[in-house]
Amino acid sequence: MSELTWSATQKKAARAAFDLALARELKSIRQHAEAMLRNGEDDRIVWRLRDYLSEKGREIDQKYDYRYSVLMLVFHRLVSEGWLTEDELTGIGVEKVEMIRRVRSTTDKEVSRYKDRIKW
Repeated sequence: MSELTWSATQKKAARAAFDLALARELKSIRQHAEAMLRNGEDDRIVWRLRDYLSEKGREIDQKYDYRYSVLMLVFHRLVSEGWLTEDELTGIGVEKVEMIRRVRSTTDKEVSRYKDRIKW
């Protein structure tokens, strides 16, 4: 991805959006973990919980990369997965939000084009 310039205001907005998405996802993971414990029928739930949290930890570490060189791809993914909305990214600049929108549009078209061949 080409180098984009980020003003101080855009960097602050980007950090706020990034932190918001991370907080939402961590809250979701916590709620799921608590539900697993509440609904666990035996003590082996502890090991299933450990496996779940390890997997989610790896996903979080891979997904949440705050380097400016990849941040637009991170935001694209967070919007696609529902952790952020485009409206929550308005502070990063119109051109950057439009870039995310274009990538999402292209991705959606490709998925619909090949959805009959994809095994979900």
